[in-house]
Amino acid sequence: MQLRTYVMVDRMQPQYAAFTGKRTLGMIPVEGDAQIFIEISPAAEVYKVMDIALKTTDVKPGYLSMGRQYGFLEIHSGHQEAVQYTGQKVLESMGLNETDRLKPRVLSANMTSGIDPYEAQLINARNAGGLVLARQTFCVIEVVPAAYIVLAANEAEKAARITLNHYSQAGANGRLMISGSESAVSQSRDAAISAFEALEGRTPG
Repeated sequence: MQLRTYVMVDRMQPQYAAFTGKRTLGMIPVEGDAQIFIEISPAAEVYKVMDIALKTTDVKPGYLSMGRQYGFLEIHSGHQEAVQYTGQKVLESMGLNETDRLKPRVLSANMTSGIDPYEAQLINARNAGGLVLARQTFCVIEVVPAAYIVLAANEAEKAARITLNHYSQAGANGRLMISGSESAVSQSRDAAISAFEALEGRTPG
């Protein structure tokens, strides 16, 4: 069995929690919850892994899906210790350690200062989160594997007063969009990248 992604969000921030809850297909998480995202292959094993997780402690399931190559799940709880313990038990059941995951790799972290009003409107038309306002600083962060972007979204919001415009943890790359003052966006971007760099894992061979 291969561990592609294993990432814990320690305490869901208000915007991140609201945006995540809006798109959750299972039990909806709320601000303050802790959560773990796990992505494995073979994909079909994800059902067994979720079963083990739900029978270990009183965690709640948010996502469960089987793709062509990878299975993906999310669990959460208001008790951080329960999430951590469940995550470790799941890893043990697979004969894996947390560091067997892929290490996240940042593809881009571009900032645009004083964004044009028309561009802001185009961005807003396709996003599901907060609005980008004209003349704000706008930042897009891309990472692989995609699921790690949830950590970036939460840590960015912790770091400074930014607006969470959008994030996507599905597909080839994870994408996060944030906006605000230049100093706040810069601080949030740096916090997100630092969170990635702190994660230990293997590099693709």
